[in-house]
Amino acid sequence: MNKIVFVEDDPEVGSLIAAYLGKHDMDVIVEPRGDRAEEVVLREKPDLVLLDIMLPGKDGMTICRDLRAQWQGPIVLLTSLDSDMNHILSLEMGASDYILKTTPPAVLLARLRLHLRQHVAQPTGEKPATGLMQHKAIRFGTLSIDPVNRQVLLSGVNVTLSTADFDLLWELATHAGQIMDRDALLKNLRGVTYDGMDRSVDVAISRLRKKLLDSATEPYRIKTVRNKGYLFAPHAWDN
Repeated sequence: MNKIVFVEDDPEVGSLIAAYLGKHDMDVIVEPRGDRAEEVVLREKPDLVLLDIMLPGKDGMTICRDLRAQWQGPIVLLTSLDSDMNHILSLEMGASDYILKTTPPAVLLARLRLHLRQHVAQPTGEKPATGLMQHKAIRFGTLSIDPVNRQVLLSGVNVTLSTADFDLLWELATHAGQIMDRDALLKNLRGVTYDGMDRSVDVAISRLRKKLLDSATEPYRIKTVRNKGYLFAPHAWDN
């Protein structure tokens, strides 16, 4: 059984998520205060830390930064703050992932299990570097996306993207496995609501597929979900 420390000040959210994860072989310790989080983590020695951002005493970003210098396990931020800047900042602070509270529980569970597997698979004695370099890129098979240098590599080859296209790819990749509708993409990227006519997202998706060697007729890496939106397939980049 994996042990998780979940730092969350909302008792309803804390109990619901703890109960769900508990049904899937995870022992969850809920700590409501940010200023006690590091003490609890260092005492309990969990397999993974799950952090809210808005916390009493100390915010999740600061906890993540301070904890990373002392503890090398996975740190996942679970938040209602849907912000690219917060997402990037969390990675720079040392977070392993940034997940929205609106994420379906099954997807949350799958992503936590992924981080737990990756941590266990790390060679004995090899400790990840702290700071920016450790978390500056996210990877899916042969695809690497670096938000700090805004660089994309596919099978080791640099993929040149415009600023807008990189932002779109980042938005899709950081919501891997989730359907993103045009309205959500336009709101997150441009701060406007989809009016039913704007085709800029569709055009940008087509450009991304071409540059990322996805199929134009039967895309499998950035999938079209009819009448719903687009889905970045996290396991479609192995070759």
